[in-house]
Amino acid sequence: MQSADANSRAEKRDLLCSGPKAFFLWCVPWFVFALGFWAPPALKTVLWTTSLVFMGAMCLVNASQCGRIHCYLTGPFFILSAVTSLGYGIGLLPLGPSGWKWIGNITIIGAIALTCIPELVLGRYRRNKPDAP
Repeated sequence: MQSADANSRAEKRDLLCSGPKAFFLWCVPWFVFALGFWAPPALKTVLWTTSLVFMGAMCLVNASQCGRIHCYLTGPFFILSAVTSLGYGIGLLPLGPSGWKWIGNITIIGAIALTCIPELVLGRYRRNKPDAP
């Protein structure tokens, strides 16, 4: 188990633990993503791709700064979802007429699962290895 002091240090660096930062770095992009559900395909491609790339990048930054467990998983997942959105939006991925529904639903369900389950099992922050002597 990680010490309370180590958790405190990690929380200070965690972008999700700061109200205004969390709002602008995650709530606003999720809102932009949600707007895409009612947008025409070209605009949906732009909204989903940009919001998912932004969230993926911020997750990877957060993982490197504080070791937040779910960010190690959601960062690459969001970037993969962004690539999928872009590929489908420009016609490279033949996902059929329900492709946008598949991408949207998998992104939302995957984000929830990858955010909650790993932290329930592994804790909130990555355990730091002890310093070498």
